[in-house]
Amino acid sequence: MNFARSHQEFKNLFFKEHEAEFVRLVKEGQSPKTLFIGCSDSRVVPELISSSTPGQIFVIRTAGNFVPYNDPTILWDGVAATIQYAVEVLGVKDIIVCGHSDCGAIQGLFKDIKLDTLAHWLRFGHEAKQSTLEALGKNVSDSIKYDVAEHISVLYQLDHLLTYPYVKEKVSQDKIFLHGWHYTIDTGAIDYYDPAVGKFVPLARLLENANAK
Repeated sequence: MNFARSHQEFKNLFFKEHEAEFVRLVKEGQSPKTLFIGCSDSRVVPELISSSTPGQIFVIRTAGNFVPYNDPTILWDGVAATIQYAVEVLGVKDIIVCGHSDCGAIQGLFKDIKLDTLAHWLRFGHEAKQSTLEALGKNVSDSIKYDVAEHISVLYQLDHLLTYPYVKEKVSQDKIFLHGWHYTIDTGAIDYYDPAVGKFVPLARLLENANAK
């Protein structure tokens, strides 16, 4: 990929169109209202699938969109520090954890991973793996197993967020709201976890409900 040419296109097109907004963001600083925790997968671009413009969402991307639980003996300071900054400095109001279809990290939970650092990181998905196997058993296709694990993992990552005291406190005070999403790459559809029905439903349903009022 020719990054020099791509950057020039950015300068000539997108930046030129939004230059005033970039200048304002530097002058006034950023004030995103949403922390988006997504996967590092190159096919899942948070700003693209949410139609967000610069300054709207604060983003963390990790393999599997995993959130390390708050444990001082586990050194994943970069993720924890970014969560704390989003919550205590930027004052975000919403935190989205977004899983996706065909996730390599989720598939890796069910395989023998030889890469030591990656295998260590995948521990944050082990709860999802166990819950998936308990729910489905072992006599199911890999595609079904992976799909179920992708969705279940999102819920566990939301639980991991609540192990951070500053997140748990603000959630209990209704100052922060947690959201679980699942994005399907080949359809562009997003489902969200609706606690009222205990399952993932199309995100488009929120728009339909709003229009019906």
